[in-house]
Amino acid sequence: MNKPKRTLRAKTITMAHGAGGKAMRDLIEDVFVGTFANPDLEQLEDQARFELAELMQSGAQLAFTTDSYVVDPVEFPGGDIGSLAVNGTVNDIAVSGAIPKYLSCGMILEEGLDVELLRRVVASMKAAADKAGVTIVTGDTKVVPKGKGDKIFINTSGIGVIPEGVDISASNCRVGDKIIVNGLIGDHGAAILNARGDLALDVTLETDCQALNELVQTMLKACPDVHAIRDASRGGVATVLCEFAESSAVSIRLQEEHIPVRDTVRGVCEILGLDALYFANEGKLVAAVPADKAEAVLEAMRNHPAGKDSAIIGEVIESNYNRVLVKTHFGGERILDMLVGEQLPRIC
Repeated sequence: MNKPKRTLRAKTITMAHGAGGKAMRDLIEDVFVGTFANPDLEQLEDQARFELAELMQSGAQLAFTTDSYVVDPVEFPGGDIGSLAVNGTVNDIAVSGAIPKYLSCGMILEEGLDVELLRRVVASMKAAADKAGVTIVTGDTKVVPKGKGDKIFINTSGIGVIPEGVDISASNCRVGDKIIVNGLIGDHGAAILNARGDLALDVTLETDCQALNELVQTMLKACPDVHAIRDASRGGVATVLCEFAESSAVSIRLQEEHIPVRDTVRGVCEILGLDALYFANEGKLVAAVPADKAEAVLEAMRNHPAGKDSAIIGEVIESNYNRVLVKTHFGGERILDMLVGEQLPRIC
């Protein structure tokens, strides 16, 4: 027997939508279950259930991650907090070499939130999940009083399966490895900064927010022995490389002239005295690849839409100091340290 479809008729979120009663059920069934629309979620159980045999067909290990998303503004050029939450969690799974499968979605909503804004964010999550080939299978909703939140906070957790023989880790970098990025860095941080309107810059900047799971699998086909991959989100490329250097007990030397940065992002950095290497990204990864496979990996990446602007930007060198160096346009070198203090612009 078909159940009658519940409909959320409220224009804004109230405390009742988090109270566990009829209003909350209307919200969940209409906005979340109705949009995400898959058999696992439609069971409305307190957990999602999977066939272990099906997961084991894809690999020998599970990858599991969780992340929380807070951004102002909630919607920005090229994306919103919904696509950010899905793609960010997919990427955290993907850079292990895993194939992302399932996501959870935890929503903390502020009383007074416009329901139409919420519907747009949820629709964006559905579109991003479909594009990445993952399914949102379970979730939770809470409502906080007005003034105690910032419109929407989202937590997403993800599960993926690591294929047999894949071993990607920040501790695997080796002397001679080439360092590769999959495109122009700093777009997301610059786009968020500009979207807030504080600087009144007359430029067009969009987030780079995208899922990278297909790109990572493309890289692994070209070189199954990719040593390390991380997505360069908070803290940017600089922080990822410092983590590589510390975890692998090596040093890394970058060639500044080879680092791809959009002219508008470079201009924003020059105006504010910032460094694009510290700007957040939501669709960029950094990889350490054996030198003899680097060109093959680079070619494969450039043939994928998410890696068309990929570049080799440096190499792993032997050193006792476990640090990152940048050879500048002028021929000198500077030390690139891990982000100290608060990130500018603050994105979450």
